[in-house]
Amino acid sequence: MSSLKGLLFIQFATDGLNNLIEEMQAKYKPKKGRRFNHDNITYEIGRPVLKDNSVEFEISSKIPEDEFEKKPKEMMKNYFDEIKKLLSQANLRPASIEMENIVWDSKKETEKEREYVKLVYRYPLDELFDTQEVIKTLEEKSAGGQLEKIPAAPSAFTTQGKLVLQMVRDKIQRLGRENIEHLIEANDQVRASISS
Repeated sequence: MSSLKGLLFIQFATDGLNNLIEEMQAKYKPKKGRRFNHDNITYEIGRPVLKDNSVEFEISSKIPEDEFEKKPKEMMKNYFDEIKKLLSQANLRPASIEMENIVWDSKKETEKEREYVKLVYRYPLDELFDTQEVIKTLEEKSAGGQLEKIPAAPSAFTTQGKLVLQMVRDKIQRLGRENIEHLIEANDQVRASISS
């Protein structure tokens, strides 16, 4: 059974990732649902889930197989291996990196088979906020008479609770943004090396 803390954190993590999707769809070409397109590659940001006292979410990108003229299966594997190598060296390493095959049928007439890079990120609940930062912010807002300016969080009954939930939302949005930017950069690097 999920804890109240976990449920509240997932609610605000969802808000953070939804904000990120809106941001990415405004910055790049929007697609349906939780997806956007950049440089002819579709990216998707999954919904967060509570797993083992952590917030977990997936980010994926399509492997641009239509760009591989020779040996597409072999090239896709090489492409994936290069992406995996780059992301394994990043500061924010995914909990897992997999190549996933998706069969998609948009009109129930034809099936399209696509390969995706699927990244899973996992962040422990207690790492999504900083108690000292909550205390510092609370003291600053109290001294400045700005406690009422802290946005409402219907699920939080205390000012400290509101600040924690805001931190969770903002941190998940920031981490998600950094993760998607790393994936975009990795795709750009691997494509450049393959085309040269």
